[in-house]
Amino acid sequence: MKFTDGYWLMRAGVQASWAKQLADARTEDDRLTLYAAVRTVERRGQTLNSPLLTVECFSPAEGVIGVRSVHHDGEEDHGPRFALAEDPGHSGKTSADGSVLELSSGPLTLRVDADQPWRLDFVADDRVLTSAGSRGTGFATDPDGRHFSIGQLSLGVGELVYGLGERFTPFTKNGQTVDVWQADGGTASEQAYKNVPFYLTNRGYGVFVNHPGLVSYEIGSESVGQVQFSVEGQSVEYLVIYGPTPKEILDRYTALTGRPALPPAWSFGLWLSTSFTTDYDEETVTRFVRGMAERDIPLSVFHFDCFWMREYQWCDFTWDPAVFPDPEGMLARLKEQGLRVSVWINPYIGQKSPLFAEARRLGYLVRRANGDVWQWDMWQAGMALVDFTNPDAREWFAGKLRVLAGQGVDCFKTDFGERVPTDVVWHDGSDPERMHNYYTQLYNETVFRVLTEARGEGEAVLFARSATAGGQQFPVHWGGDCESTFDAMAESLRGGLSLGLSGFGFWSHDIGGFEGTPTPAIFKRWAQFGLLSSHSRLHGSNSYRVPWDYDEEAVAVTRDFTRLKHRLMPYLYRAAEQARDAGTPVMRAMLLEFPDDPSCHVLDRQYMLGGDILVAPIFTEDGTVEYYVPAGTWTHLLSGEQVTGPGWRRERFGFDSLPLLARPGSVIPFGAEDETPEYAWADGVTLRVHTPADGVETVTTVPTPGGAPATFRTRRDGDTVTVTAEGAPGAWRVKIAGPEGYAEPVAAEAGTGSLTLPVAG
Repeated sequence: MKFTDGYWLMRAGVQASWAKQLADARTEDDRLTLYAAVRTVERRGQTLNSPLLTVECFSPAEGVIGVRSVHHDGEEDHGPRFALAEDPGHSGKTSADGSVLELSSGPLTLRVDADQPWRLDFVADDRVLTSAGSRGTGFATDPDGRHFSIGQLSLGVGELVYGLGERFTPFTKNGQTVDVWQADGGTASEQAYKNVPFYLTNRGYGVFVNHPGLVSYEIGSESVGQVQFSVEGQSVEYLVIYGPTPKEILDRYTALTGRPALPPAWSFGLWLSTSFTTDYDEETVTRFVRGMAERDIPLSVFHFDCFWMREYQWCDFTWDPAVFPDPEGMLARLKEQGLRVSVWINPYIGQKSPLFAEARRLGYLVRRANGDVWQWDMWQAGMALVDFTNPDAREWFAGKLRVLAGQGVDCFKTDFGERVPTDVVWHDGSDPERMHNYYTQLYNETVFRVLTEARGEGEAVLFARSATAGGQQFPVHWGGDCESTFDAMAESLRGGLSLGLSGFGFWSHDIGGFEGTPTPAIFKRWAQFGLLSSHSRLHGSNSYRVPWDYDEEAVAVTRDFTRLKHRLMPYLYRAAEQARDAGTPVMRAMLLEFPDDPSCHVLDRQYMLGGDILVAPIFTEDGTVEYYVPAGTWTHLLSGEQVTGPGWRRERFGFDSLPLLARPGSVIPFGAEDETPEYAWADGVTLRVHTPADGVETVTTVPTPGGAPATFRTRRDGDTVTVTAEGAPGAWRVKIAGPEGYAEPVAAEAGTGSLTLPVAG
């Protein structure tokens, strides 16, 4: 929120105090405690009748320095709290040189000079990354007497801010006011389903505000050279996280807040939904599944949306007997066709549900201060919330899901979790304001654990809408309710790229849009985009998303890009492993791969799928697209055409293509199978080699589900390229790109061996 009225004045009724000078300091081996006066003190009498801020400086992990600014320290912390995985083997190191005190953590140093006006400098690589200056540490009260703790960190010239969760507003957050507060606002508003109090910049660092409730950001929008953040309460804590590259920032950040689990291979295939309010029963489902098979469109998952349960009874976790009289038999019949099954749930219990009375009797529903169950009629009549702060309620909820897993359900779409009231009392005494955002973490964690127990490690996957910091541990997340327009398609991509820069590795969206019915052109372009995302789902609100409802070309586009995705599985799964291991998202803002190219810093209509494939979705009716190509010679994966960057291109594509470019020097493994995402990816793999640099070796790891990966080493020496295999389970091939397109592939035998080929062209 804003506290000032321009540069000179405060807003009416607002009183603010800022750290002015260092009054005292306590130095320990691994931390500093600074005492900051809020006015200049020149004599003893000026220490009276004036606040003193306590500023604790510490390091939870290498390259990370935390600052906790406290006004009155008697405030009770009722939780919840983000679970941070601090490095037990790490400690910061303090030092003093005259009036200068420092706390160092690997390459990052916090510096304060006691002889100068208050200023905290965060230093790395012999430069100041950011500073908390004259209004960088303080507090304010508003006309209602509410107390806010405030931090401000400087922005440099040309510095851009990203992240703060899945936000559909402009990609770079400079100039925006952002409230980190869960809301069900669709993709066309400033509200967000996934709010994360973490941002990073293009100057080598990120900042995590360690507060699970409302954090209000002014990003160059109150003081134009500052990022300001404020929370209601007596203290605020933030962590400055050094990179220097964006990938390294995400690596350090996700090491603290949690890395994504690795989704199962089958989840990368195509998901088909009943859609939301459409009419459906088992005959409809069978017709859809049969229609996909008849048109040679591979399908991996079938999803049952809300009305698998009876109306007014969400959730009772019971199949509507009038529509699905034999759920176990139906699920078995779907399984016989090689499909996994997903069903919709939410964390609410409608009053008509038989579970309402049960949960009320057991004390498992969130209550008001007077003991009444909190209820309203929005979404479901008489709806109440499951109190996930109660361990018994979590187990009760989990027990209902275990029954469904036993019936054959493989995955849950965990919808909602955003509209959480603050006029309530939680079982564990949590602060309602803090629990508003954090509720989704307990909800999704509960469901994810059920699936892990039921299906085994590596087989659990959600389709979640809401999240906060740490929610990346429970993939996958999808972009929420969007219109069926090109504008909404672009909104969705901005949100996904923003979420990826907030620590989330896997993301999806509703192909064709959710609200309304897409035109055939929108459906086909969205299908391309969706099938070049980490996860791919056909889903709508009041209309079906089966491709033949649009036109025959829509069928061909869906079929061809589904099969292309299956062939890319050895490449995509390796990117998924990188998300698990280092927090690098599968769908990457161009900034992540090209941090030294300023042209990439603002791009939000294209992305890198993994580290080596550039994707530029098409957002126009006539197929025109403008996109940027970084330096080097890139190869179109579908046509074999080569284009050279850096530079912008404006082109027009038919519905069978879009800008899909392989990075210079990349070796992209294509699997031999296109019917399913689940197969032995290294067996029969084709390595596509793209303009390798002379004398450079590229190592390509091809994972194998349940087995050891195969490794391929590619090296160019002059006019030849040599590829050496280690542990290849079957025959493999090499296909080299050149000015005239891809050369004919050359095959090699299984196991360890090598091929030497001429450089194409």
